[in-house]
Amino acid sequence: MAFEPVLTKGIGELDLVDIEVYEKQGGYQALRKALKQMTPEDVHAEVKKANLRGRGGAGFPAGVKWGFLPDDGRPRYLCCNADESEPGTFNNKMLIEYNPHLLIEGILLAAYATKAAQSFIYIRGEFKRGYDVLVKALAQAKAKGYVGDNILGTGFSQEITVHRGAGAYICGEETGLLSSLEGGRGEPRLKPPFPAVSGLYGMPTVVNNVETLCNVPFIVDRGADWFLSIGTEKSPGTKIFSVSGMVRRPGNYELPLGVTLRELLEEHAGGLLPGRTLKAVQPGGASSPVLLPEHLDLPLDFDSVPAAGSILGTAGVIVFDNTVCMVRTALYYAEFFSHESCGQCTPCREGTAWTARILRRIERGEGTMHDLEVLRSLKEKMSGTTICLLSDFSITFLQSVLTHFADEFEAHVRGKACGVHSLEVRSA
Repeated sequence: MAFEPVLTKGIGELDLVDIEVYEKQGGYQALRKALKQMTPEDVHAEVKKANLRGRGGAGFPAGVKWGFLPDDGRPRYLCCNADESEPGTFNNKMLIEYNPHLLIEGILLAAYATKAAQSFIYIRGEFKRGYDVLVKALAQAKAKGYVGDNILGTGFSQEITVHRGAGAYICGEETGLLSSLEGGRGEPRLKPPFPAVSGLYGMPTVVNNVETLCNVPFIVDRGADWFLSIGTEKSPGTKIFSVSGMVRRPGNYELPLGVTLRELLEEHAGGLLPGRTLKAVQPGGASSPVLLPEHLDLPLDFDSVPAAGSILGTAGVIVFDNTVCMVRTALYYAEFFSHESCGQCTPCREGTAWTARILRRIERGEGTMHDLEVLRSLKEKMSGTTICLLSDFSITFLQSVLTHFADEFEAHVRGKACGVHSLEVRSA
């Protein structure tokens, strides 16, 4: 597929961290256009028309989300969710570290459109380099008059505060993020009220993902019709797919939404390692059910992937070949989710811990067939029973591999050992 990158153009070739370089590529022109030629309502309408769907996992239209803010005289806040912590996902990290001004410009445009009083970037604590890059970029933008009071002499003012988290996966959930940003424990809140009504400091708040906000400058500059010409009718635009696992060229690939899984893996990621066969793929990070080789021609968009039984999520595409043990992989994820549960809800706190305990027993060859039945029953016990979706998502991979690779689990129980011939990753 012949395609010119949008969000990632210049990354690896130009020093886009330097504001002078960013400006030479057309940077901050969308901000000038919006502030001098468009009203906040105009910007909002353009983003809504473009049907920019949230790139953080849910795929909810950003323009519609902005429209939920009540016009009741209270100050509004904009929060950028840069707490990228889904295993297998690393597209936000790249944008932050190599194109920070694009994110800053996107935040400014979104703040203008939503009439936000102040903006915040909640960045993952481990992203030390990304934090340093953002702080430097913000200083450059402020010196140029793009951030602060009376931006470009238009009367629009906006401060952007960068806040480092402490490495909690749960703070990627928007209400957990807001609780942490306020200085409290990173625990999700009951909804309703939703953040649009009662968010940061109890005020109307919009929370958008890094990649979502990075699309806004292009929509404002080139128009919604241009954006709608890329991707599919219901999932327009591009998506940065983070491909990892058993492929020759793991990495980030920006492609139009609707690209097939086959094209992504074979043409861009270089295909599987020599002598291997495809076993399964997670299209949306650790939280997504697996797709199978029969899904290779599936379009990767926000509607086709759910129709096939998985989720596009963050587009963290994790590839498993025939050398991978699904029991061991399920245990790895279970231990991760158990560690990252905030412990607020009993089904999640106890369920994730016991899931890991049972899988650890099975992986050691000490499990029973009853253990497998218990694991299958978790769908009823841990889904739809908690404040946030961590409990639900902690078992989606497990449930899918229990269905599609039941023989591997039974081999661990009956044979007391792994049924996969080789767990060693042979060199390419």
